[in-house]
Amino acid sequence: MPLRLRPALGQRAFHLLYTRLAPTYDAVAWAVSLGQWREWGQAALPYLSGPRVLELGHGPGHMLAALAAHGYEAIGLDLSPQMGRLARRQQPTPRLVRAPAQATPFAAGSFDGVLASFPTAYITAPATVAAVYRLLRPGGRLVIVPEARLGGPRPVRAFVEWLYALTGQRATADEDPAMRLAFWTAALAGPGFAVSLCEEEVRESVVTVVVAERPHP
Repeated sequence: MPLRLRPALGQRAFHLLYTRLAPTYDAVAWAVSLGQWREWGQAALPYLSGPRVLELGHGPGHMLAALAAHGYEAIGLDLSPQMGRLARRQQPTPRLVRAPAQATPFAAGSFDGVLASFPTAYITAPATVAAVYRLLRPGGRLVIVPEARLGGPRPVRAFVEWLYALTGQRATADEDPAMRLAFWTAALAGPGFAVSLCEEEVRESVVTVVVAERPHP
């Protein structure tokens, strides 16, 4: 069950949103989530283990600010210089690194947790999974928020789901939790991760949270 790839138009739009159109990112995210985007991402927080966290694809930095507010020692990693400029406006000013997820400049076992909210297909690339496994201490967790399913009025929900289908913003095409768990287990378990899938209710939405834990020896 492959990760659904974005159509060419969707890929281009996503690239622009993360680069030249970065100042519009918050407005677009608000629109497609009916104002719940940040809350969806924060559904990952209870699943993190330990104080030192690396966020992959930090975007405008809102999750880094939330991590700091909850007492985590957070570092953000992103390739987009435009997103880096936006994230530096957060208070307290976060520590940011510009690098690909597959080649981070950190030593093995540097982090208790690695977090990615609404990542693109890079998150399931074997090189990414292996790199994250190396970065985590035993007992550390990779926590991913791949998607959320809107509640609320049916016409609005149908329109937003159409937008997700257009851009490929669904991690899998299957709504069966068992099938989604099978997909994420196949994608992440390779280096030795123990994978589980959870669902969190946020207002009228259901947020998927994937937890991949590096076992203790």
